Amino acid sequence: MKYNDIGIDSSLNWNRIRKLFIIGLLGGCMTFVGDWLLGYGVYDESLSGLEKKLSQYLALSDGKLFWSAFLGLIGISLEGLCYFGIYRLIANKSMKHAHVFRSGVFGYMLFAACGVHVPCLSTVFFYKHMMLVSSDAAYDLTLKFGVCFLLPAMILFLIFFFVMSTAQISAFAKGLTPYPKWCWIFSMPVGMATTMLLKFTGNHAVTNGLTAAWISIGNIWMFGGLLLTMQYAVHDKKSIEEQTDE
Repeated sequence: MKYNDIGIDSSLNWNRIRKLFIIGLLGGCMTFVGDWLLGYGVYDESLSGLEKKLSQYLALSDGKLFWSAFLGLIGISLEGLCYFGIYRLIANKSMKHAHVFRSGVFGYMLFAACGVHVPCLSTVFFYKHMMLVSSDAAYDLTLKFGVCFLLPAMILFLIFFFVMSTAQISAFAKGLTPYPKWCWIFSMPVGMATTMLLKFTGNHAVTNGLTAAWISIGNIWMFGGLLLTMQYAVHDKKSIEEQTDE
């Protein structure tokens, strides 16, 4: 396969990759703030299922819903663009894995922000205001709203996310990047799964805030970990120091 650089140098430019990871980390932090605004709170334990989860959003102001949507929209878009730093690492040794990973990245960029994150906030907004109009019909109408306008994009997002994450973990674990093989742990699913273990601690505002931010925490874990371990991937330290001075 011919290498397709998509605006990235055909040779490894560690300074540029590091900048992408830093921007991705900032994007993850921005998204985390938005997710925290949404998830921080407790739900009504007298309810069950999805209605129980939705109950914690009734106390949110429209302002918080706006900022949660806006910060996530910008942050997730930045994260998606910065995945091309990982793409470049993989392309250095495996075009096959790189192209599969890139396909997942395109899907993530298409559906994560405008397809899933913002519609999630729209669904919450819809439920909150429907409860003021008709509490009896609010849940059923919100469920229909979500199925029609949120679920299709969420399914597509999950497919592309699976493709992207599988390709990344496989490439790192097989030594198809300049990083040590064990750095496969710095992938989004690891950070996300670890965060979701907090669900077992109970119904607490902090816990709910963190678990609502599980994907952004996964991004922070990934970009932060790859930044910290970059020293183990770069053997020519003089080269990276020269690039840093540019």
